Amino acid sequence: MTAQTAERDLTAVIGLEVHVQLETETKIFCGCPTDAAEDEPPNSRTCPTCLGLPGALPVLNEAAVEAAVKVGKAIDADVPTETRFHRKNYYYPDLPKNFQITQYDAPICADGELAFRVDDEERTVTIRRAHLEEDPGSLQHAGGSIDTADYTLVDYNRAGTPLMEIVTDPEFRGAGEVRAFLAKLEEVLEYLGVFDAGRDGSLRVDANLSIVDAEALAEDRETALATANRTEVKNISSHKGAEQALAYEETRQKNALRRGREVEQETRHWDESRGITVSMRSKEAEKDYRYFPEADLPPLRVADWRDRIDIPELPDARRERFRTEYGLSAEAAAKLTSTKQVADFFEDVAAEFDADLAATWVADNLLGELNYRDMAVTDVDDRLGEFTRLIELVDADEITTKNAEEVVLRRMLDDGLAPDEIVEQEGLGKTDDDAVQAAVQEAIEANPEAVADYEAGEDGALNFLVGQVMQATGGSADPGAVNERLRAELDG
Repeated sequence: MTAQTAERDLTAVIGLEVHVQLETETKIFCGCPTDAAEDEPPNSRTCPTCLGLPGALPVLNEAAVEAAVKVGKAIDADVPTETRFHRKNYYYPDLPKNFQITQYDAPICADGELAFRVDDEERTVTIRRAHLEEDPGSLQHAGGSIDTADYTLVDYNRAGTPLMEIVTDPEFRGAGEVRAFLAKLEEVLEYLGVFDAGRDGSLRVDANLSIVDAEALAEDRETALATANRTEVKNISSHKGAEQALAYEETRQKNALRRGREVEQETRHWDESRGITVSMRSKEAEKDYRYFPEADLPPLRVADWRDRIDIPELPDARRERFRTEYGLSAEAAAKLTSTKQVADFFEDVAAEFDADLAATWVADNLLGELNYRDMAVTDVDDRLGEFTRLIELVDADEITTKNAEEVVLRRMLDDGLAPDEIVEQEGLGKTDDDAVQAAVQEAIEANPEAVADYEAGEDGALNFLVGQVMQATGGSADPGAVNERLRAELDG
C-alpha cells in the first residue's frame, strides 16, 4: 500500500458464519441424547457412530431437518427439491472421524435474508446459505487459552449435536451491526422453538473481515473484495464477544495497513480473557477440505416440507400485532415480545384483564423484578394463575398497588408463596373507609405544624400527612384516596 493509498478512507467489510445448535432430543446421526446433565462425565454421551468407529453408519435425525426447514421459512430462503451431505476433510482433535459430515454444494436453505435495526436504521443482510452439519467435540484448555495452555483435553459429548451453519454475504459495515444482527437472529430462532440460548455453546460465530478502500468499494465492490486479504476470527460465543472481537480486529488491520504492512490471510482466535485476537494458522482454501459426497447418506428430498411444516408468528409480526390489537406503545410492544415466552405470558394475562393493566404488570413490574433476580419468565410460567390472582386483587381494590408491587410480588418470587397467603401473613387487606377517615383525622390533629405549613402553601406538608396515615393503616390504605381525603378536610 502506498503512502497516498494509506491516507484514503478505509472501511471494514464483514461476513458471518453462525453455528447454531438445534434443539433436538438426539444427535443428528445417532441416538445419543443431546440434553446432558451439567455434572455428566466427559465422553459418557457417546456411541460408535458419533465417535466415528469403523463400521458405524449414520442415520439422519428427521427433527433436525424439520428445524432447518423452519429456519429457511423464517428467513424467506429457497428450500431445494433435493439436498445432500458431504464429507469435509480436515484433522483436528475434536473431530473423531477426521472429517465432518456437512453440506457443500446443495444446502438445505439458500438465498434468504434477515432484517434488523441498528442505530434506528433498518438493515437487511443476505443469507447466502444455511446448511446442516454435525458439531465437533469440545476442547478444554488447561492452564491457559488455546495458545498458552499446558495441555488440552477433549470431550466428545457434544460431537454429533445437530448444527445449522448460517452464512451471510459480506454486507456488514461494522461490529455494532454484527451484534444487532446476532441479537435479531437469536430472537427469531427462539420464536421458532429450534434453539435454546441458555445451552452452553449454543451459538458460535466465525467472522470474516476485510479492510478495503472505501472509494474502491463504492466503484467496484466485487473487485475490491476479491483483491483484499480476508482474516477469519473464530470461536466467538456471544453477541458482545462478536462486537469486541471485530472492533479489535478492524483496528488491528487498519493500523497495519496505515503503517504500510500487508494483512495476512489467516485464521485468528478470539481470546476473550485478553480482549485480543491471536494467529492460529494460515487461512484454508475451499480445495483444502477435499469435499466429496457422503456415501452413507442418500440424497434428501425436502421440497414439499416447506409447505407441510408450519412456523409460529415471528417477533416483528407479533410486535406489530400487539400495537394494533392491544393499542400498546412501540416500547411496550418491544418489551412484551422480547422472547416468545414473555409474549405468550402477556397474552394469557391480557385475556383476563385490560391490555394496559396487563402490559404494566408484565412489562414493568414482573419483568423488572425478574431481571433484578437474574430470572426469566420461563422460571415462573407455571405460576400464571398466582400472578393473575395478584392482579385480580389489585383490580378488585382488595390490596393497594403499592403493596402488590413492593410486598406481595417480591415475596412471591423470593419465597414462592401464593398472593393470598402473603396478604394474610402481612395483613395487607385494604383498610375500610371508616378506619381510613379516622386515621386522616388523627394525622391532622397530631401534626398542627404540618397543617399550618400546608395552609401556607407548602405542598410537601401534605405528603408528610399522607405518610402518617399510611403508617397508621399499615400501608393498606390507597395513597391516592388518602391524599384526596386530606385535601377535603384541610380545604373544607
